[in-house]
Amino acid sequence: MRVKPMIACVGLLAGALVAVASSTAQAAPTRYEAESSPAVCSGSVDTNWTGYSGSGFCNGTNSTSGYLQFTVNAAAAGTATVGVRFANGTTTARPANLLVNGSAFQSPSFEGTGAWSTWVTKTFSVPVTAGGNTIRLNPTTSGGLPNVDYLDVEVGGGDPQPQPPGGLVGWAAQAGGTTGGAGGSTVTVSTFADFRTQAQSAGAKTILVNGMLSGTGTVEISADKTIRGVGSSSGISGTTLNIEDMSPANVIIQNLNIRGKVGGDAIAIESATHVWIDHNTMSSTIEDNPDYYDGMLDITHAADYITVSWNVIRNHWKTSLVGHSDGNGGEDRGHLRVTYHHNWFDRTFERSPRVRFGETVHVFNNYYTNVNNNADSYAIASLMDAGLLVEGNVFENVQQACWSASGYADSDPGRLVARDNSLTNSGPCEVNGTVAALPYSYTAENVGTVKASVTAGSGAGKL
Repeated sequence: MRVKPMIACVGLLAGALVAVASSTAQAAPTRYEAESSPAVCSGSVDTNWTGYSGSGFCNGTNSTSGYLQFTVNAAAAGTATVGVRFANGTTTARPANLLVNGSAFQSPSFEGTGAWSTWVTKTFSVPVTAGGNTIRLNPTTSGGLPNVDYLDVEVGGGDPQPQPPGGLVGWAAQAGGTTGGAGGSTVTVSTFADFRTQAQSAGAKTILVNGMLSGTGTVEISADKTIRGVGSSSGISGTTLNIEDMSPANVIIQNLNIRGKVGGDAIAIESATHVWIDHNTMSSTIEDNPDYYDGMLDITHAADYITVSWNVIRNHWKTSLVGHSDGNGGEDRGHLRVTYHHNWFDRTFERSPRVRFGETVHVFNNYYTNVNNNADSYAIASLMDAGLLVEGNVFENVQQACWSASGYADSDPGRLVARDNSLTNSGPCEVNGTVAALPYSYTAENVGTVKASVTAGSGAGKL
């Protein structure tokens, strides 16, 4: 087992509006409760599960005839953003056809949410006509629909939402998906105090960060939030963005410039599920002491269903830890499922990522450059029987691309499967054993185009 020297050991579907540089809050969408006329629920209106809005929710008949129909109003013809809040306490997805005014437009699948009292929102864009419109969900299997709480509808109010390249891919799209503040109000903040208040407030909300806001301490982000920077130069510094003890958290962080926090993590995800970190630029400074900053993005204590995509992470030692200690396997095994794709790791001298116990952690189509501060620098480590699939990544000037069979520092070996990676002036990607198959579909980009795609499309201002 390789031992590290002591000095180093110390060391959308989002459904929000287009970000604009305005301090005026956007109008909230219109909410249509499933239990209230003129909505038609084919089954019963129930109240036996907590967390619903209004006076109940629609528990449709468990058959293909168990439909739910809403009648919604639009002042003018256009495109409506429709958010369906649902719960599915089974492990079997409940697919349906979504019809608008009698015509089928989409075929959404309502995945298991973990419990009947766990509500999530899926967001769709559909055409509507001026006046009354019917929006209907027809189940396509005998299991019927999930329980449905309400429909949020917003018509017009700006251009369609720009979608990041490829949209949401990977673990954060599983088990009910990650929709952030979809269906909630949209507010713009321009002071750190206002940002903290809005981020910690209850309920679904999209928070547009206008300008570079600096504060101290920790911001405890509450569930069902999208936090998105306005333009290319907005962001947060001096604080820890903490996403903790929520299942699902359902949080999206996009288009921000995020500075490393002296003595702490910049983003900490702990005991939380369903988080998407996308199109941010995260940076600090390289100090003589690797512990001057802690992690840039640490994922610990059985956190789960996380996607980290299209970010630039630069000039940082201890980049992204998945699983905080060798002794926490009892809590972490079966969790810590994370996807990293199309990120640019530049001068990140370790932990990009370092994984304990998580399986399968999927690391594909990332670009690693100048990870070579000293003989102990490395990009990826699979440890403590973690299972990693590392594919289609580009390594340039990287001291060691991957550790697995050798272990690292005091940590036991992990398992790692590598395929179709490109290494230039870089140490090897060590492989070991096999890993579990991924349950989701994706398309890995040809490694020959990854560098160009990542440098052109990653970071803040690229949405």
